[in-house]
Amino acid sequence: MTPVGLTHYLVLGAILFVFGLINLATRKNAIGVLLGVELILNAANLNIVAFSRLGIGGIEGNVFAVTVIALAAAETVVALAIVLAIFHHYRTVDVGKVSSMRD
Repeated sequence: MTPVGLTHYLVLGAILFVFGLINLATRKNAIGVLLGVELILNAANLNIVAFSRLGIGGIEGNVFAVTVIALAAAETVVALAIVLAIFHHYRTVDVGKVSSMRD
């Protein structure tokens, strides 16, 4: 059995990043788009922590990853508030329909 190395983490991070991009590009629902953004941020965090753990960076990598997680949580709260306001006004969360509507 081979030990888990940096390559494994980078491949998993790349897979998460690609899934996030695909989700971001194909979803019409605003909640689905937010999930794609979260996948992309988690892929970046995985790579940052992997580099930090394997000695390329120090504790700064972990601190940066925690900061990104906190910013992602704040971004999610603000985005969900905007989505709720859009739903209250237009009665839909379909990104394509909302962008074409003018009030």
